[in-house]
Amino acid sequence: MFESINPATGHLIKQYPAMTAAMLAAALEDARSAARAWARVDVSVRASMLERLATLLEANQQSLVRLIVQEVGKPLAEARAEIDKCALLCRYYATHAADFLASESVETAAQDSQVSHQPLGVVLGIMPWNFPFWQVFRFAVPVLTAGNAALLKHAPNVCGCALAIEALFLEAGYPEGVLRALLIEVDRVESVIQHDAVQGVALTGSERAGAAVAAMAGRAIKKTVLELGGSDPYLICEDADLDVAAVKCVQSRLNNCGQTCISAKRLLVHAAVLEPFTQKLVAEIAKRRMGDPQDETTNLGPMARADLRTNLQRQVDASVAAGAHCVLGGNVPEGPGLFYPPTVLTQVRPGMPAFDEEVFGPVVAIIAVQDDADAIGLANQSAYGLGAAVFTQDIERAKRLAHQLECGACFINDFVKSDPRLPFGGIKRSGYGREMSAIGIREFVNVKTIYVGAVGC
Repeated sequence: MFESINPATGHLIKQYPAMTAAMLAAALEDARSAARAWARVDVSVRASMLERLATLLEANQQSLVRLIVQEVGKPLAEARAEIDKCALLCRYYATHAADFLASESVETAAQDSQVSHQPLGVVLGIMPWNFPFWQVFRFAVPVLTAGNAALLKHAPNVCGCALAIEALFLEAGYPEGVLRALLIEVDRVESVIQHDAVQGVALTGSERAGAAVAAMAGRAIKKTVLELGGSDPYLICEDADLDVAAVKCVQSRLNNCGQTCISAKRLLVHAAVLEPFTQKLVAEIAKRRMGDPQDETTNLGPMARADLRTNLQRQVDASVAAGAHCVLGGNVPEGPGLFYPPTVLTQVRPGMPAFDEEVFGPVVAIIAVQDDADAIGLANQSAYGLGAAVFTQDIERAKRLAHQLECGACFINDFVKSDPRLPFGGIKRSGYGREMSAIGIREFVNVKTIYVGAVGC
């Protein structure tokens, strides 16, 4: 039995029974049959259905936002932005998918040579709770539009969102079985991956989960795309606009109460501007109002689960014990709900959890650097490589630094964000493969060569 619990109050929202073995077996066979039929539907028809899906997202925004807020604790404005972004993704692929998947002619010695992009079959998506609609849509929309079927194993605390997403696709006209939510326990995932109907796996989640799923899929020789954790470095150069940098860093770090993989987690600040930047950062954080996420004036909600808050406090305490200085926050507040105050740690260095680990909550780590070489060395001294940012008024300098940073995306004078038009993903222990853009829709296709030789003598 799965439970959805409101993290702002601790109250039970609803219980959901897990699928029986018979139900899971039927879902897998239904997905196999649906994938075969769906693959024969022309890509232009598949893409056109995305317009209906986007319209449904917008028409049902109020109820979908309420569901997100209740299950995750996300403030209203952030939940609305999540639904809007899902609709944007749908319309992007509605416009471009046919071109992205079109066969390509290649000039060779043959009479004709083509590279085609054909669906693989059924793809399993293992998705996290922190963006319960957006993460699923950025997986499912390109996978389905490429002609595959999708099975959704969502996080157990957002079963309501998982079932609502399945219902939206059905209402938009997608055939039964093309997208199916699987309410199953973690220990049943391997059997799904091993099933011969499943041809690939996409996972967004922790490094530990990614390693486990990659091993399972590897044993079955099945394609995987992994988007895992991050410890994004933000370089604040001595010539940066400190007001802009402070605002952007706070926006990034406190989005979804800091529970996002692409977040300003390690701020590498030039020593010449360390004190004024820290002051501006703290002043910007002070503008945030922590409270009931269903209140329009709230812009910082609770954390999603008790275990996440407990681990966050461990990381803060261990970092302070190792010499970090806590200048703001740092303790679990009294009262109901899983709230945690925005926290700023200074004098952070390698060897501390705030530097070495992914800190998944509203905690900012500030590290002083002496020059660009020092900043690059510390930025890259991480097991992760998802995003990074550089703040400087010298754009050519920023581009040089961006090329030296070990990450999947680097933003200049802005915070890292995902965009349907750009490939998204990481390197090192942040995973591999890419989502979105033309590259993302081709991750789960058979890139097939068709070669026509000369006929006759």
